[in-house]
Amino acid sequence: MAQNGVVCGIDTHADLHVAAVVDSTGRILAIAQFEAVKAGYARLAARLFGFGPVSAAGVEGTSSYGKGLASHLRGEGIDVVEVIRPNRQRRRLNGKSDPADAVAAARAVLSGEASAVPKTGDGPVEAIRALSIVRSSAIKARTQAANQIRDLIRTGPDHLRDRLHILTTSQRVDVCAHLRITDRLTTADRGTRTALRMLARRHQTLTKEITELTRQLDELVTGTAPTLCALKGVGPDVAAKLLIAAGDNPHRLHNEAAFAALCGVSPLDASSGKHQRHRLNRGGNRQANNALWTITLVRMSSDPRTRAYVERRTKEGLTKTEIVRCLKRYIARETHHAILNDLPQLT
Repeated sequence: MAQNGVVCGIDTHADLHVAAVVDSTGRILAIAQFEAVKAGYARLAARLFGFGPVSAAGVEGTSSYGKGLASHLRGEGIDVVEVIRPNRQRRRLNGKSDPADAVAAARAVLSGEASAVPKTGDGPVEAIRALSIVRSSAIKARTQAANQIRDLIRTGPDHLRDRLHILTTSQRVDVCAHLRITDRLTTADRGTRTALRMLARRHQTLTKEITELTRQLDELVTGTAPTLCALKGVGPDVAAKLLIAAGDNPHRLHNEAAFAALCGVSPLDASSGKHQRHRLNRGGNRQANNALWTITLVRMSSDPRTRAYVERRTKEGLTKTEIVRCLKRYIARETHHAILNDLPQLT
């Protein structure tokens, strides 16, 4: 990190942020608290510039509580660096307070320990992320409704169980949505029928919502990343996961190895003494990792080039798990180049 100006570290929260300003030697110049609103961001920026040139600002939670602040600081021409909160062991040794976290964030930027450029979150990928969240929650709610319909049928009156338990989920939903409720029914039967009918109609409403969200996502993803979607084994769902991991500014990742690390497919060195080996990376974005796994399975089953690679590596003594790890690493390189092609760097 450049030593030509002050560095700011910010510990972010829902309502209030705490900022610490340090000089090029790490000496604390000021610690202040401000509201997590636009006016508070402006006051922070004005105070920062009062100390002279600003080298950078380290912000915690740039994708959550600190997103608005990071966007405002970028608009003021300040380089924003994403800071990961201190690990638990360090917190147990040194204690925990908002000012201490802000100072730690500033010094992490100053030392170069924190250097990641955060996602901008101001383009089509942000729209894809938002729609994906809603679609995912709708799918979970629909599955929950279907499971509740199934369980109510199992524990319901005999005539309902005999009639409905053999049906598929969609058939059950269609029948239950039109169940009649009359005064001649027993209280238990009437209550069960009412519950089944309401759950079935909820299921139908969620299905319509999911269908519309899927249509919008497919159009947005294919329009945003045509090169990525054209790759073998990459559908809109898989492409969306990879785009969300890369963000609207994928060039913040210095190279394809950084993207592989982000997706958790870069092998980690686990050598010791005379033993040279690598182990599985269990970190990274797990949704992106799952997307690469999906592409790998599709290609292993239907892509001639991939099948030939699997056959050759199997003869060399590699297990299927090891081959999958290698393929995921290669696919990370290919998808990264496609994403950079689809989302050119803004000047």
